[in-house]
Amino acid sequence: MRNVVVTGGSRGLGLAICQTLVGSGFNVIAIARNETPALAAAIADSDARLSFFRADLAEIEGLAGLARDLRKAFGPIYGLVNNAGIGTSGILSTMPDSAIEMLVRMNLTSPVTLTKYLVRSMMSAQAGRVINMSSVVSATGYSGLSVYSATKASLIGFTRSLAREVGPLGVTVNAVAPGFVDTEMTHDLDAAQRAAIARRSAMKRMPGADDVANAVDFLMSDKACNITGTVMTVDAGNTA
Repeated sequence: MRNVVVTGGSRGLGLAICQTLVGSGFNVIAIARNETPALAAAIADSDARLSFFRADLAEIEGLAGLARDLRKAFGPIYGLVNNAGIGTSGILSTMPDSAIEMLVRMNLTSPVTLTKYLVRSMMSAQAGRVINMSSVVSATGYSGLSVYSATKASLIGFTRSLAREVGPLGVTVNAVAPGFVDTEMTHDLDAAQRAAIARRSAMKRMPGADDVANAVDFLMSDKACNITGTVMTVDAGNTA
């Protein structure tokens, strides 16, 4: 059975991705700082195909050990979904330096470093999948999300270049760019803002977490064996 690591898998979009991949037959390891009741319930319903592994991904110096511990506990890692991240908003001119540093650490340095250590076994096996969660704001921009957008745009550059590095060894690397999805990250939007986003979309609605999870599931599957270095947008046509 193929092992897939999903970071930030304890809630919201990450948990939806975990459950969808389990449904497709993968053995999924959800990485998070804490196990939520929702994750515990999903694990109980997973037929032992979903596991929780505690880690603080902000501790960059511990990621090499995390990768080693994952392989020791579960065996070879076939796939990695770099979903964990933070969505701190704020105008750049007034954003604390510490907030900028944390955004870059969590949204860019952490996934790049974890990929470094987990992709090695995929290269040795000449098979594997890396999927990076970006965002449509990496291309469109959004007031108050300049630093967040910069980190998500950087993940796309990382995706395209790494795809060329590891492609000859049978590993694909892709990105998924959700629009405004109905998760905890968008709960700060009021009804008027949510309605405006829906109006701008070709489908006149916001996509759900399951829509994004299905895109990840496809890219993780054998059907996507010749898709690499791409960005799949899931936004109900908001940027069409």
